[in-house]
Amino acid sequence: MTEHPDPIHNVQVISTGTVDIHPQHVYGSRSPTYWWILTSRRWLTERPINVFVIEHRDGLVLFDTGQDRASVTDPSYFPTGPLGWFYDRLARFDIEPHEALPAQLERLGYSTSDVGVVVLSHLHQDHIGGLRHLKGARIVISDTEHALLNSRFDEARGVLSRHIDLPGLNWDPIQFEPFADPGIAPFTHGIDLMGDHSMVLLPTPGHTPGSLAMLVRRRDQDPLLLVGDLTYDAAAMEHDHVVPGVGSHRQLRESTHKVLELKQRHPGLRILGAHDPAAFATLTAPQLQSAATGA
Repeated sequence: MTEHPDPIHNVQVISTGTVDIHPQHVYGSRSPTYWWILTSRRWLTERPINVFVIEHRDGLVLFDTGQDRASVTDPSYFPTGPLGWFYDRLARFDIEPHEALPAQLERLGYSTSDVGVVVLSHLHQDHIGGLRHLKGARIVISDTEHALLNSRFDEARGVLSRHIDLPGLNWDPIQFEPFADPGIAPFTHGIDLMGDHSMVLLPTPGHTPGSLAMLVRRRDQDPLLLVGDLTYDAAAMEHDHVVPGVGSHRQLRESTHKVLELKQRHPGLRILGAHDPAAFATLTAPQLQSAATGA
């Protein structure tokens, strides 16, 4: 029998600028979330806003789309009043023209029109910023997360619906189903994104109710787990079981425990966060062992 070539040709990471966040974002806090956001005076600076670019034999796939440069050039981008002041306290962004998603894709030899599928880990502003450039792509998101669009208090939940629910976008809200694949245990539900088991979407609620991760399985290479904001520091997650400070603490711990058990079952698994400064080095480090999770 002829062996099929690996459907994943390449995986790269680009950064659409940087973000300054508080230590409590990364390492959690015993104080209520709104309290430490409003009172914290410390910042962790210049953390990346990562977008993962997967070259699949059936087309280009993005995991998240980064931050929109309009967020630093358009004074009307964010809400005004007390909620706008809260957004100012939450994070600070720096995005140069050459760091915007179209320019970053062009640097890799692609254009936004080459993107066939976009997977959104969740709907916060620093993950949806490139959507306005991707109206020809299939936009995959969990149905739970999609329900937050235009919901009551959406902006208070960090969902800027007017920058997300744009005309011409091809939304594909997915509902996780039982997935009989021992390679994803302890997860029991998932979605086979491309129909070849190379990219499996997994539910990881906590940071938001409908957050998801994507397991990327490549032949004879370490598997990758793209986790969005489930962690801002994969090393802290793995060694100290640290969960970030924004979201449902209970759900964050449950999702973190599942990810760490998956890592135990597949020691070569590389966990890649959206704002982890180590993500680029983790992705490009030499292979330690062959992946054992192929379909």
